[in-house]
Amino acid sequence: MRFVTLCIKKAGDVLKAAHKEKYRKLGLKISYYRKLRGITQEQFAEMLDKHLAFIGAVEAPNMARAVSLDTLFDIADVLRVPAYKFLDFEED
Repeated sequence: MRFVTLCIKKAGDVLKAAHKEKYRKLGLKISYYRKLRGITQEQFAEMLDKHLAFIGAVEAPNMARAVSLDTLFDIADVLRVPAYKFLDFEED
Protein backbone atom coordinates (compact mmCIF):
# COMPACT_ATOMS: atom_id res chain seq x y z
CA MET A 1 0.00 0.00 0.00
CA ARG A 2 1.35 3.42 -0.93
CA PHE A 3 0.70 6.48 1.22
CA VAL A 4 0.79 10.00 -0.13
CA THR A 5 1.25 13.03 2.09
CA LEU A 6 -1.03 15.88 1.12
CA CYS A 7 0.64 19.24 1.59
CA ILE A 8 -0.71 22.77 1.66
CA LYS A 9 1.34 25.57 0.12
CA LYS A 10 0.92 28.89 1.90
CA ALA A 11 3.17 31.94 1.63
CA GLY A 12 6.14 29.91 0.44
CA ASP A 13 5.86 27.25 3.14
CA VAL A 14 4.79 23.67 2.62
CA LEU A 15 2.68 22.36 5.48
CA LYS A 16 1.46 18.85 6.05
CA ALA A 17 -2.33 18.81 5.80
CA ALA A 18 -2.43 16.64 8.90
CA HIS A 19 -0.99 19.53 10.96
CA LYS A 20 -3.12 22.36 9.54
CA GLU A 21 -5.39 22.47 12.59
CA LYS A 22 -2.38 22.63 14.93
CA TYR A 23 -0.98 25.63 13.06
CA ARG A 24 -4.39 27.30 13.26
CA LYS A 25 -4.58 26.69 17.03
CA LEU A 26 -1.01 27.93 17.46
CA GLY A 27 -1.93 31.19 15.75
CA LEU A 28 -5.02 31.60 17.92
CA LYS A 29 -2.94 31.10 21.06
CA ILE A 30 -0.39 33.65 19.91
CA SER A 31 -3.21 36.12 19.27
CA TYR A 32 -4.79 35.39 22.67
CA TYR A 33 -1.59 36.00 24.65
CA ARG A 34 -0.69 39.07 22.57
CA LYS A 35 -4.08 40.65 23.28
CA LEU A 36 -3.84 39.64 26.95
CA ARG A 37 -0.63 41.72 27.14
CA GLY A 38 -2.34 44.68 25.42
CA ILE A 39 0.04 44.57 22.43
CA THR A 40 -1.18 45.48 18.94
CA GLN A 41 -0.18 43.43 15.92
CA GLU A 42 1.91 46.37 14.72
CA GLN A 43 3.77 46.63 18.04
CA PHE A 44 4.21 42.86 18.13
CA ALA A 45 5.65 42.81 14.62
CA GLU A 46 8.13 45.51 15.57
CA MET A 47 9.13 43.71 18.79
CA LEU A 48 9.79 40.53 16.80
CA ASP A 49 11.40 42.30 13.84
CA LYS A 50 8.79 40.72 11.55
CA HIS A 51 6.46 42.17 8.95
CA LEU A 52 2.93 43.03 10.02
CA ALA A 53 1.64 40.75 7.23
CA PHE A 54 3.50 37.82 8.82
CA ILE A 55 1.84 38.42 12.20
CA GLY A 56 -1.56 38.76 10.53
CA ALA A 57 -1.07 35.51 8.62
CA VAL A 58 0.06 33.60 11.71
CA GLU A 59 -2.88 34.80 13.79
CA ALA A 60 -5.55 34.48 11.08
CA PRO A 61 -7.97 31.70 12.06
CA ASN A 62 -8.57 30.75 8.42
CA MET A 63 -4.89 30.31 7.54
CA ALA A 64 -2.21 27.80 8.43
CA ARG A 65 1.11 29.65 8.53
CA ALA A 66 4.29 27.90 9.66
CA VAL A 67 6.38 29.38 12.44
CA SER A 68 10.00 28.36 13.02
CA LEU A 69 11.11 27.31 16.47
CA ASP A 70 13.36 30.37 16.65
CA THR A 71 10.35 32.60 15.98
CA LEU A 72 8.20 30.67 18.46
CA PHE A 73 10.87 31.12 21.14
CA ASP A 74 11.04 34.86 20.34
CA ILE A 75 7.25 35.09 20.59
CA ALA A 76 7.32 33.30 23.94
CA ASP A 77 10.00 35.68 25.23
CA VAL A 78 8.16 38.81 24.08
CA LEU A 79 4.84 37.64 25.54
CA ARG A 80 6.48 36.20 28.68
CA VAL A 81 4.74 32.85 28.16
CA PRO A 82 6.57 29.50 28.30
CA ALA A 83 6.96 28.19 24.74
CA TYR A 84 5.32 24.86 25.57
CA LYS A 85 2.02 26.67 26.28
CA PHE A 86 1.68 27.43 22.58
CA LEU A 87 2.06 23.75 21.69
CA ASP A 88 -0.24 22.26 24.32
CA PHE A 89 -3.22 21.45 22.15
CA GLU A 90 -4.80 19.15 24.75
CA GLU A 91 -6.04 22.06 26.86
CA ASP A 92 -8.22 23.45 24.04
